[in-house]
Amino acid sequence: MASLLRQIVAGPRSRHPETGLDLCYVTDQLIATSGPSATYPQRAYRNPLDQLVRFLDSKHGDGWAIWEFRAEGAGYPDEEVYGRVWHYPWPDHHPPPFRLVPMILASMRNWLREREDRVVVVHCKAGKGRSGTIACSYLIAECGWNPAEALARFTERRMRPGFGQGVSIPSQLRWIGYVDRWAKAGKLYVDRQIEIVEVHVWGLRDGVKVQIEGFVNEGKVIKIMHTFTKRERVVVEGNAPGSGGITDMLSDMAGFQTSEKGKESESTDSLDKESKTIPRARIPETASPGSSSPDPEAGGRAVIFRPSKKVVVPSSDVNIDIERRNKASMGWTMVTAVAHVWFNAYFEGNGPEQNGKPDDTGVFEIDWDKLDGIKGSSRKGTRALDRLAVVWKVHEPEPGRGRKEDVIREPGVNSPVPQMAAADWKGGNETSPGLPTGLGLRSESPCGADVSKANSVNSNIVKGNGENDADLDSFEGLKISPTPEEGGLEDELGNANLDDSPKPEDSHVPNLKEVNAGLDTASSTTPQQGSGT
Repeated sequence: MASLLRQIVAGPRSRHPETGLDLCYVTDQLIATSGPSATYPQRAYRNPLDQLVRFLDSKHGDGWAIWEFRAEGAGYPDEEVYGRVWHYPWPDHHPPPFRLVPMILASMRNWLREREDRVVVVHCKAGKGRSGTIACSYLIAECGWNPAEALARFTERRMRPGFGQGVSIPSQLRWIGYVDRWAKAGKLYVDRQIEIVEVHVWGLRDGVKVQIEGFVNEGKVIKIMHTFTKRERVVVEGNAPGSGGITDMLSDMAGFQTSEKGKESESTDSLDKESKTIPRARIPETASPGSSSPDPEAGGRAVIFRPSKKVVVPSSDVNIDIERRNKASMGWTMVTAVAHVWFNAYFEGNGPEQNGKPDDTGVFEIDWDKLDGIKGSSRKGTRALDRLAVVWKVHEPEPGRGRKEDVIREPGVNSPVPQMAAADWKGGNETSPGLPTGLGLRSESPCGADVSKANSVNSNIVKGNGENDADLDSFEGLKISPTPEEGGLEDELGNANLDDSPKPEDSHVPNLKEVNAGLDTASSTTPQQGSGT
């Protein structure tokens, strides 16, 4: 039974032909594996730690060491692997804080160069996204591979044929592109505090929440820096897509952009012919936060989110999180879309191409179909927007206090390399408190009255006394159910049927019934390996 569970959990990933362990040799010196466990019940469906250690001892003696990237907890104490483990944890389904990359790659390089018979073992939870990001980064930065070659090799060795890419999350693919530019420019990185000036959105649907996030606690936690309120949005051009009834609703569920090809869509397109942002000439002089539209929670064809106070992200790594919601009765709200995107202002400011002196201001722009989906998938739910642009600048502190800039170079060969503090290996570590976890019903939070929600499909919600419940529009946000504790079998298997083995992807196009049932077929598939995001 345990073997069957491990096979199901491994799913599309290749298993070692001799041992049946969920691991692969990316190269002769680089092994990728899913996270092993020393305790039950996790070891029933993951790589048992003792079996993994026996295999590595038999093949490589004392010439192996582990690099683990699990902010949720490694799953075993250091002494179980002879203390030969390096910790650089960050949250699942996300790219690493870039300041960790030089340390990770330098420590791997130094270990391998000390003896020719040594190997590096990288693992996260599944041994795919985070592990693949670092494995590909090592091949690019230390072995001279190009990104397409590195991604293709990792997919070939880690995945079963026909089961998709090894690294598939758009933001992780973007980071691999950053690593290539970093390596070509002398491996210099400058980390700075970034201020978010505005977020410009085209094709914003009703009831969409936008928030700014960044890494804290050495990268182990993603923190919400700001959630935009109704009063911080200016609707430059109204007539929100998706507000035209059942036809628009079905169009959003199917993932289409604004379907009208006439005058209205042309006006939206014209906003971006000369600039990546919404021209300020289009903003009425009399407009004020929360008053530019009769309905303060409305979307629009062109909307600007402008914070009422400075929003400063503590590093150059910035995450924009999107959530679309509809009202429901009895203190609940229906989440119909979840997506996010990471970018790094050093690279978006052309730091590698300017001798480590990136621009002080910039605009990061991306389409809905290229955003990251739910828990590392391409699924995002119904369309929440068509495109967004983030206007950012370097944070200027108060007079008399200099900018906070950390110049980071890759440690030299045989130089000491710091590592991060490990997360509690037993698990249960909260890595993204308050962040959306998926689609479906969520309970309301009574904490505020500013974050918008779209109108309910059922417009006849009433209070107990029979009055229209207008106050339902004013709750700030959602009380997000905590992520299932790391290591739970249900979290690993999802809704998998234990009687069915995974099936390769095919070209099946869902019909309307499947769209209605799934609420998550809106997204395009993840970009192909090496493609730009």
